[in-house]
Amino acid sequence: MKRSEINAALRLASETLERWHWSLPDWGYWTAADFAAHPQAASYLRSHQLGWDVTDFGSGRFAECGLVLFCLRNGIVGIDGERTYAEKLLFVEEGQVTPTHRHAAKMEDIINRAGGDLVIEFAATDADGNVLSDDVTVPVDGLPRKLAAWEPLVLSPGQSVTIQTGLYHRFYGRKGGGPVFVGEVSQVNDDNSDNFFLEPIGRFAAIEEDEPPLRPLWNEAGG
Repeated sequence: MKRSEINAALRLASETLERWHWSLPDWGYWTAADFAAHPQAASYLRSHQLGWDVTDFGSGRFAECGLVLFCLRNGIVGIDGERTYAEKLLFVEEGQVTPTHRHAAKMEDIINRAGGDLVIEFAATDADGNVLSDDVTVPVDGLPRKLAAWEPLVLSPGQSVTIQTGLYHRFYGRKGGGPVFVGEVSQVNDDNSDNFFLEPIGRFAAIEEDEPPLRPLWNEAGG
């Protein structure tokens, strides 16, 4: 992705936060200079994968296949005293798909906080991770909802779904409904080792630096 494209996505996310009256921690607004001036905090944030992330999943088509995230809190697996949970904000545009994936360790709640409708599709797997055609049952606001494999579940603002470990899922904003402001509450999140995509995603290329960064991404903080 170009840095200008990332910056534009971050500006849209900031507008969403303002629209729905959400505020971030101070470090959510830090520039590269701020991270450089606070090396200890920057190291902590990076090691916990906290802060901004913008990805096109290697597609080169961010508007159709991409996601903006902000990780508010997170732990590290296997370290005593660390959080055992995580919280994220997700910014999903109309028709913008997060590709089908599952998690081997993480259970999560996906919450439509505000905006348009969020559409999620699910498929179960066997012990080897192969996709099954069986129906799936997911808790929607705590109550079981039975769905056929890949049947769209539409979450309106305020609704949530619990996604069990190992369940394939993909999501996108319903076209015509506007951007969706999404929350995620989960077990500890590790983007380096616990995202398993159904189909291979493209190679994540280096960012093309066509303008200065508006905000460093979490893996750039202090690095």
